[in-house]
Amino acid sequence: MSKRLRPPSSGAPARGDPDRSQLGRHAPDGTNPEPAASGLDVPAPDAPGRSPVDSRVTLEPAAAFGLSLDPNAPVPDTYVLAPYAAHDATSRGRRYAEPRPPFRTEYQRDRDRIIHSNAFRRLIYKTQVFVNHEGDLYRTRITHSLEVAQIARSAAVALRLNEYLTEAIALAHDLGHTPFGHAGQDALNECMRPYGGFEHNLQSLRVVDELEERYAEFPGLNLTFECREGILKHCSVRNASDLGELGERFLQRRQPGLEAQIANLADEIAYNNHDVDDGIRAGMIEIRELMDVRLFRRQYDIVVAKYPDLGERRLVHETIRRMINYILTDLITTTQSNIDGAQPQSIDDVRLQPKPLAALSETGREEHTELMMFLRDRLYRHYKVVRMTTKARRVLLELFEAFFNDTNLLPTEYRTLATVAEKSRGLNGRARAVADYIAGMTDRFAIIEHRRLLDPAERT
Repeated sequence: MSKRLRPPSSGAPARGDPDRSQLGRHAPDGTNPEPAASGLDVPAPDAPGRSPVDSRVTLEPAAAFGLSLDPNAPVPDTYVLAPYAAHDATSRGRRYAEPRPPFRTEYQRDRDRIIHSNAFRRLIYKTQVFVNHEGDLYRTRITHSLEVAQIARSAAVALRLNEYLTEAIALAHDLGHTPFGHAGQDALNECMRPYGGFEHNLQSLRVVDELEERYAEFPGLNLTFECREGILKHCSVRNASDLGELGERFLQRRQPGLEAQIANLADEIAYNNHDVDDGIRAGMIEIRELMDVRLFRRQYDIVVAKYPDLGERRLVHETIRRMINYILTDLITTTQSNIDGAQPQSIDDVRLQPKPLAALSETGREEHTELMMFLRDRLYRHYKVVRMTTKARRVLLELFEAFFNDTNLLPTEYRTLATVAEKSRGLNGRARAVADYIAGMTDRFAIIEHRRLLDPAERT
């Protein structure tokens, strides 16, 4: 069982015990923080009832709080937020001011709004690699996002980062993705090139800032700056100049917070490994082909030696879970080493670093990239995948052409938006409204809408 620290009978928080008004552990006397303990790699589960953080985070040695660097030690119920983590008290806030939530942190509120959004629900029918109707067990955008969040949270807790913010970023990172995966994005970007282009990271930001319609007092989800910063992984200088404070990091070549950096790498780890699983399930990748991939071969050999009679399905799963553990451990240890070297004392110190602190080791990155290249050549370019992506590309190109040339074909709500946008921004506005409509479609809705528009035998 996990070790629990109890407050003294006086009712004051015990040293190292969180009171209900604070997240993380805080100095009971409000004194300045002491040097942080380094190398903490003990994951912790959620603790209910956490509320907004106080900026006076106690940074005493881990042992002072019952924490241990021993991987076999019991996992505590709470952990110490590092000074370089994102804290409610130092958040840059929301676009529209709101009262602080009474029983949640600001970043828990972000996560909850993302989960309740329409855009998040749509991810269940959006392609990862295989179009949804090709099989019930293949990853979709929503299962991918959940796997990213699980991996990212594990790293965040080990590094004493803000788990809730990390989770929120991970869950939101694909909210603006088109139907049909990257093929859909490439097709829509081709259509939008004369009108400002299309990029799914920017579209995800547009979804949470403008397109979601749920709240009476503001458009979008009104997420914190830190969450929006994490969603926007990439941005051109041209687009960054239109984003105000959020775009400054791209103009000044600064970094996002560590929570954003971890979510970004967790995305890579998730799709690299689950695409192996889906590729084998689809019969497009054979285990013998993976024997040349070091990351796979090493863990496969360990599993076969330990469980010689294991069936193929369980053998594959056991190998992949060990691959994830191997590369995630590499990420945590390398990132902690980088943090120890840089000694950031705040999230702004992290942002000022010349390069991201979250990283894989040289060997880890090399093996991770080798697996990515294998998947590119053997899975993403497999003729069956190419056939589907070619059809998907045609669907989106024809949808855009039809709607852009005649906005009367759009549903009433989107036709009105296109008309208003065109009045203020010309053809760029019309094109953006059409792109918003198409990007929000699921795979199956895009297929149905394409039939309605272009097949005379289909009901409209």
